[in-house]
Amino acid sequence: MIYQANEKTINFEQPKVMAIVNLTPDSFYDGGKYDSLKDILADVSQKVKAGADILDIGAASSRPGATEITEEEEWKRLESALQLIRKEFSVIPISVDTYRSEIAKRAAGIGSDIINDISGGSKDEKMFEIIAHLNLPYVLMHMKGDPLTMQKNPIYSDVVKEIKNEFEQKINQLKKLKFKKIILDVGFGFGKNLDHNYTLLKNLNNFSDFNYPILAGISRKGMINKVIHTNPVTALNGTTAIHTIALLNGAKILRVHDVLEAKQVIELVQFYKNV
Repeated sequence: MIYQANEKTINFEQPKVMAIVNLTPDSFYDGGKYDSLKDILADVSQKVKAGADILDIGAASSRPGATEITEEEEWKRLESALQLIRKEFSVIPISVDTYRSEIAKRAAGIGSDIINDISGGSKDEKMFEIIAHLNLPYVLMHMKGDPLTMQKNPIYSDVVKEIKNEFEQKINQLKKLKFKKIILDVGFGFGKNLDHNYTLLKNLNNFSDFNYPILAGISRKGMINKVIHTNPVTALNGTTAIHTIALLNGAKILRVHDVLEAKQVIELVQFYKNV
């Protein structure tokens, strides 16, 4: 699978590392770590040197229990950082993590190559139309509820089947708009309990039926910490283990905090697969 993003080519034949760049003060792991644009640039430079294939910039927290910020505040956090990163790193694809169509449109205007929408179009009815117009790769993620309430007793009769059905409906909507550059994300931790998350991980290959790249956003999340009794700071080893499973089950993008370790996991799994 190969997608064109502006003048860049993204080939998903080999799995990619999407490096998280959180501009938020309250994300679950690394929120509030930047004091200046200089700090942001230094962190991004380190991630690029470590081998990041894609940068994913987010300006609105989506951690469980997070309250929604205004569109103006999201753009205020995002604009200068995106402009600076795009100027300094002209070749690497940049993803912007937003569920707002207007933010997606503005971000594309100053250099974003991918839109990563945690709501899968559910929080902004204009998103699909804007994405089709922009013709940029689009991460269609599943989320049950919203960040403020999503972890309050989420219920499914069959989590894999229900998410596949929802994906099918939304893919058909995008196809009607003649849009094909879709990336699927089952939304680990977004309106799922521990059993739901591991059922999705175990059955991740089922989502390959759609013939779109699969993104796994698992890095340092509660689904790891609740099993091995770590916390976001101490969850790197667990993250590596779960990334391995995700890659073996069909993931083509790992969205991560720790780039070097993710690159090493991909290298080992690819070698294993090719023996």
